[in-house]
Amino acid sequence: MTTPWRATVLTLYPDMFPGPLGMSLAGKALAAGTWTLDVADIRDAATDKHRSVDDTPAGGGPGMVMRADVLARAIDALQLAADRPCLLMSPRGLPLTQARVVELAAGPGPLIVCGRFEGVDQRVIDARGLEEISVGDYVLSGGEIAALALLDACVRLLPGVMGHAASGTEESFAHGLLEYPHYTRPQEFEGRPVPDVLTSGNHKEISDWRRSQAEALTRQRRPDLVARSAKPDGRK
Repeated sequence: MTTPWRATVLTLYPDMFPGPLGMSLAGKALAAGTWTLDVADIRDAATDKHRSVDDTPAGGGPGMVMRADVLARAIDALQLAADRPCLLMSPRGLPLTQARVVELAAGPGPLIVCGRFEGVDQRVIDARGLEEISVGDYVLSGGEIAALALLDACVRLLPGVMGHAASGTEESFAHGLLEYPHYTRPQEFEGRPVPDVLTSGNHKEISDWRRSQAEALTRQRRPDLVARSAKPDGRK
């Protein structure tokens, strides 16, 4: 029997999970055992009566910082296999891309640490090799919502989760482009018809039209993707 894809989340708010991941395709796959979700409370690794996980920042400044010793104990208590990625959701991390999502979905499943407060002590990030990942150029109250987004992106790519295998390949970012426009019934909506090419039955013309639309949208909305794909190694 194939081992299910396994996600482990370390958080101060375990009741936030599975949240939306318990619904729709991800929820059905979770119930079917296609993937598993383990959630652990970071406070269980605290040693004082107040279950403290944070302290004032060295050097001064506002807010609090998550302690290295407490978080390290929480990570170590999980006894993770060496091949499982260890991620920290952080606004200063590398941007999450579809390519990274594909890699994570193809692996055994990650540990995701959800930060809070002003941040996490750098020493535990270095000592436990946490890969910092950002879901956008904005700041959330904590890493939980970002973790939900990352997990949803991964779970939908697991074999059997989506009804049609092509759904995971014919979409935005799969080929460095935004996805082409979609249409369905009715044939006309408020004076706007479905483009004739899509009802022509000519699969080559349809494919060409979709490609040209995707390229035009990408040039208009995401010139950074166009610039990146133009470079020989595909990097920024």
